[in-house]
Amino acid sequence: MATTTSTPTFKDLNLNSALVRALDDLGYTVPSTIQLKAFNPIMSGKDVLGIAQTGTGKTFAYLLPLIRMWQYNKKHNPEMIVVVPTRELVMQVVEEFEKLTPYTNLKATGAFGGVNIKPQILAVLEGVDLIVATPGRLLDLILNGTINAKAIKKLVIDEVDEMLDLGFRAQLKNIIDLLPEKRQTLMFSATTTDEIDQFISANFHFPVKIEAAPTGSPLKNISQVAYKVPNFNTKINFLEYLLANDKSMSKVLVFAGSKRLADEVHERLEERFGDELAVIHSNKAQNTRFKTVEQFERGESRILIASDLIARGLDVAEVTHVINLDVPAAAENYMHRIGRTGRADKKGVAISFIAEYEKANKAKIESLMGKKIAMKKMPEEVEVSDELTVEEQPTFYQKPIEKNRVKTKPAGQAFHEKKDKNKKVNVKVTRADAKKIKYGKRYVGEHRSR
Repeated sequence: MATTTSTPTFKDLNLNSALVRALDDLGYTVPSTIQLKAFNPIMSGKDVLGIAQTGTGKTFAYLLPLIRMWQYNKKHNPEMIVVVPTRELVMQVVEEFEKLTPYTNLKATGAFGGVNIKPQILAVLEGVDLIVATPGRLLDLILNGTINAKAIKKLVIDEVDEMLDLGFRAQLKNIIDLLPEKRQTLMFSATTTDEIDQFISANFHFPVKIEAAPTGSPLKNISQVAYKVPNFNTKINFLEYLLANDKSMSKVLVFAGSKRLADEVHERLEERFGDELAVIHSNKAQNTRFKTVEQFERGESRILIASDLIARGLDVAEVTHVINLDVPAAAENYMHRIGRTGRADKKGVAISFIAEYEKANKAKIESLMGKKIAMKKMPEEVEVSDELTVEEQPTFYQKPIEKNRVKTKPAGQAFHEKKDKNKKVNVKVTRADAKKIKYGKRYVGEHRSR
């Protein structure tokens, strides 16, 4: 007789009643693969390296067991630290923590650079259990004595691959050296690379590796499609066409390859879409960025244009479409982009505009995923532009023209006559001749008188 296996739920995990109630309030019943696989190893106190794609619930994968293991601390010193690469991720993790702790006395605070440190110091001194911080600001708080590093028992390094890509290796090493050797370290990453392996082997002792899905495998809830679009200006025309005519695009995230391009797209579309449109990138003030994301989250703006740098820091529910205005050179960045849609069992669509010069980038993405991206023909209604940007204009190599060199005469004698005393002539001079030269007629007379 065949046995049937039921799908595990959060109630099957060793969670306390406060966590179960919080998850019920959120409507979460079934843990994701990474949440299920990571729970018991973390609870056992082992160091863990979790590999899972963006959008698979990595944050809850470490927060659930950390909250479950928490024990009351009379001094209320922080004992848990989560290190993330961006300000947006700091706020995101703090929000996720607060979602899970309404029935507890646990407190968390976030800390990041670029703003006044004093309010962050006060927040820590008032008493917190968890600090979520960017590497530089965390070091500031440890070195100025606000955080007692020796009291830390749990360290989480989230988005390890992004940390190393952004050059935080030295700061992470400094943080690790300041913490007690006897602690639990949890690391989570969307990808695994040789650089990550080297970093782990140099700083940690054989963490348990948990891989929720093969690196690069596409998320099952996301439908991927690509269009051949000849140039940037035609891409703008096509984007405008889709946003105006596809009624299913109720919450759209548009990725541009740079801050300058993001601003240009916003400028080109602003007249038609007005308040429906917003833009966000690292040059925007921190408060402006938070406000923009909140407006997009609430549906006050329908279209958000973003640069790659903040792709991982955006955690917005129910994004219906991700549109890649360009194809990123790093295949992993494509995965992070499209991971903004198709979250929490919702279906999502990822659309990419591919110019001829971006075909190689598309091939790298397909190689990483082990799957082809379906190509479709651009609608005939879209105006094809012949105007190229400076970057798109062809460059021609021209062999440098050699200038006629002035012929120089071979080196010879100097143009002026040397002084007699400077002339070097191999002439045999007798003693008598030498005396004549030195004493002249006087020497000759004296010589004869003898």
